[in-house]
Amino acid sequence: MTSTLRRTLFSSLTLWFLLTIIGVYFLFHLKKFINFGIDLVGGTYITLEVNVDKAYENELAEKVQAVLARLKKNGAHDVPHYKISHGMAEITAESESQAREVETELVNYDNRLSVDRTGNIIRIQLSSQEMAQMKKDAVAGNINVLRTRLDKFGVGEITIAAQGENSIIIELPNVHNPQQAKAMIGKAALLELKLVEDSADSEEHLIARHHGHIPDGFIILHGSEKRGRRGEVYLVPQYTDLTGRLLKDAAMDPAGGKFGTEPVVRFQLKPEGGEKFYELSSNNLGKRVAIIVDNIVITAPVLQSVISDQGEITGDFTVQEAQELAMLLKSGAFVAPVAFEEERHIGPSLGQESIRQGLIACAVGLALLFVFSVVVYKVAGLFAFIVLLYNMLLILFMLAMLGATLTLPGIAGMILTIGMAIDASILIYERIREELADGASLAHAVNVGFSGATAVILDANITHFIVAVVLYKLGAGPIQGFAVTMIIGIISTLVTGLVLLKSIFNFLINTLHVKTIKI
Repeated sequence: MTSTLRRTLFSSLTLWFLLTIIGVYFLFHLKKFINFGIDLVGGTYITLEVNVDKAYENELAEKVQAVLARLKKNGAHDVPHYKISHGMAEITAESESQAREVETELVNYDNRLSVDRTGNIIRIQLSSQEMAQMKKDAVAGNINVLRTRLDKFGVGEITIAAQGENSIIIELPNVHNPQQAKAMIGKAALLELKLVEDSADSEEHLIARHHGHIPDGFIILHGSEKRGRRGEVYLVPQYTDLTGRLLKDAAMDPAGGKFGTEPVVRFQLKPEGGEKFYELSSNNLGKRVAIIVDNIVITAPVLQSVISDQGEITGDFTVQEAQELAMLLKSGAFVAPVAFEEERHIGPSLGQESIRQGLIACAVGLALLFVFSVVVYKVAGLFAFIVLLYNMLLILFMLAMLGATLTLPGIAGMILTIGMAIDASILIYERIREELADGASLAHAVNVGFSGATAVILDANITHFIVAVVLYKLGAGPIQGFAVTMIIGIISTLVTGLVLLKSIFNFLINTLHVKTIKI
């Protein structure tokens, strides 16, 4: 045997030997490298209900505002008022002719709207097809917002998935005091910019100033009460087209406020939002603009200059409060509000029991495979069992590298993969047996065994791989955990079964000059 071939064989086995040493350290510190699912380490399971009716109302308000803005831009002096309730917008025009004009604008703006006019009153509803699509979009949009918020919150690998038509499930592994996470989940984080029509030190004084009732199209909002101070109350328009949907970015500045000592949140709007903010500020210099988050007026500065696409939120924040607000705004507002429908706590003891049972199942499965391999294939069976151990180790390595979560169904997938992995060795060994029975040398029989069985092994594993990918794409939660370990296990099986096993045989035949092996 040439020195080059000998060096190649030794380097190959050295690689696997180093992998063994690393693997031992890896297994003793498994929790440090792999994320465990809620069924293994316990945690909190939350179900949210999405209020899609609010999404319908927001969409209607946006469309109506856009149409009324067009009328104003075209020279209309008296823009009609509107109100929205129970999924319907109602516009009251000054006259029947103005109502007809509004009706025409609405149809031209969006012909999918259901528009019904009676005299000078126009009622608008979304079409059933648009509502169905919005329901899907609201759930999907809220899932994206939640994933951004909770990933930044640092609760580890989490499961966030739709359940039914308007529910979302969240699994927070290893979180046994979820109050802070719940506080972030429950916040809508809706940013709104509205002109202040009037303000007072109490709601009673403000209503009295307007003859005992709130003017049509306006609402009263309370200011933020910080550090024991009583907040101001504000009269602002009920709807605005300057919302967090137009937000591009938000960041906390620890010393950006007055005197350079107060943390503030700076925000930047998208180009469309910048145009609207410019128009608002240029036409209302000297007036106050309320910066509102979740129907609370955080601050209401006076517009002293024209502003385009940037602004800042001050509110006597601590650094932590400013960071949290910036993160919430950046993650985006919910497409539709959510409500907590169910909350369950899974104790870590249940997770420990699951891990124990999973390990016992693995140990029993490996023991049975060891007995089977050695009894049927003698020394070669021992090699096949060693390959299985490396297969398990490689699966765990890849789970850690991908940042995937190991769940109880995932452990089941791992055990099933190991059971199927022995098939690769069986196919190879049976082919080697046939060659040895025909009088071939061990070296020739091994080469023919691997080359002859490779195509069959690939075919079988590719079909399993396709099924696992389909399970991952169409499944959710536990099914995805099962599918992930199956996908990784199939790749690991091919690497260990076709590369490591052949390396062992080549070392025995070419380096140790072994002529016969019991198979």
